[in-house]
Amino acid sequence: MKIQESAENYLETILLLKNKKSEVRSVDIANELGFTKPSISRAMSLFKQEGYITVSEHGIISLTESGLNIARRVTERHRVLSEFLISIGVDPKTAGEDACRIEHVISEETFDKIKEQLK
Repeated sequence: MKIQESAENYLETILLLKNKKSEVRSVDIANELGFTKPSISRAMSLFKQEGYITVSEHGIISLTESGLNIARRVTERHRVLSEFLISIGVDPKTAGEDACRIEHVISEETFDKIKEQLK
């Protein structure tokens, strides 16, 4: 199932925050992305309805299996694309920024070929 780029970014951010700290709340996501708390709350409500996250009674956000799969896929794409761009001489900061945009639109075929080139 294809989801929007913004949804992929939110799920990726939740995964990255979870890897940094044990508990993730809406305020953590808002601070990380620079968005308002109401914007994050609305998005989290939609993700909960779609089955991508669960939210505990204490406001702790966890990825469901489907949310985790999406977040891992996007994270892998970002990492591989950044490595590839750096390998061809792109500045690491620029590579990370470009990878963030490319990771949402690149075809599976092209991504697989880039991964092969890095091996």
